[in-house]
Amino acid sequence: MSEKDVIKNDENLKTVAKNRERTIVKTSVIGIVANVFLSAFKAGVGLIANSVAVILDAVNNLSDALSSVITIIGTKLASRKPDKKHPLGHGRIEYITSMIIAAIILYAGVTSLIESIKKIISPELPDFSVLSPVWTLVILVTAVAVKIFLGLYFKKTGKKVNSGSLIASGTDALFDAVISASVFASTVLFLITGISVEAYVGALISAYIIKSGISLIAETLNNILGTRTDREFALEIKKTVCSDPDVHGAFDLYLYNYGPDQNYGSVHVEVYDTMTAVEIDAMTRRIQASVYIKHGVILTGIGIYAVNTGSDEAGKMRKAVMETVMAHEYSMQFHGFYVDTENKSMTFDVVLSFDCDSEKATNEIKSEIAALYPGYEINIRPDIDITE
Repeated sequence: MSEKDVIKNDENLKTVAKNRERTIVKTSVIGIVANVFLSAFKAGVGLIANSVAVILDAVNNLSDALSSVITIIGTKLASRKPDKKHPLGHGRIEYITSMIIAAIILYAGVTSLIESIKKIISPELPDFSVLSPVWTLVILVTAVAVKIFLGLYFKKTGKKVNSGSLIASGTDALFDAVISASVFASTVLFLITGISVEAYVGALISAYIIKSGISLIAETLNNILGTRTDREFALEIKKTVCSDPDVHGAFDLYLYNYGPDQNYGSVHVEVYDTMTAVEIDAMTRRIQASVYIKHGVILTGIGIYAVNTGSDEAGKMRKAVMETVMAHEYSMQFHGFYVDTENKSMTFDVVLSFDCDSEKATNEIKSEIAALYPGYEINIRPDIDITE
């Protein structure tokens, strides 16, 4: 990969980022307009008919519109260029805006639940005599149809531009369609039988809103804390790394992000111990360019594991040590082996499962290897299963 290829790819990624921002803003504006109109119509119906379920459904639509406004603000702030104080950009602002949206949803759910409980304790029958029942039902059916459209549109667009906020909004809109349908059903039930269950429907709506807020908070916290990288994505990156002719294995791939589509990482590679510093430098630059162009990931560091090439004895020792290490259930991977037979020292890494005592497992392996090769200095680096 030439430097020209890297520069061209960088320009393409910047264009993609700008298009992503425009798409998110455009989609959010559509959501704002639709939800404001729905909220206005439902609020009018609810107030005229004294229907708490319809009013709460209107509040839910208004909170959706506010969420779209915050999504736009967050996207604009997150797209600002890196500066001295934030050299890796402002992409994580999108996670902060998601947290704000979650707080708004949670607040709306709690206040709605309180109002619903009040109506259950002191019930008031709705009155659809002022507004034609037919028009009321038409507005509610339209709301269901619009929410289904918004849900599918938001989710499709969100997946296309990798926007967690849009995907979440789409899922929320589809569930809102179910909520609006339940309000419609309770209204039909009252018009036919005179039995009012809207306060209970309002309580169910409130419970769902609260659940949505809590789920969004948990999801955002996971993004901030860092979660396991998709296994297939990690394997594809390792495949790209190993495609370099001087690489004989790729391990310890760490991936982390500073916002959607802003991925950084590091990896260790095995190379022959005969390579010079100049050759290693050229290899690492090739790897960084390939991974960036193919996967959009910036490798900030490439560690080196040396592979013995001087004697058959080292190969036999590697095989014996690997068999000993991998005989344990808690051992998930063995790599980075290098032995200095002249000075009697060996080094290797072992990936341990999360459910084992790392220190105890390392000492157990070390004692077994020491019994196989007495007099050797044994250095074991315990790793954790990050991406696979």
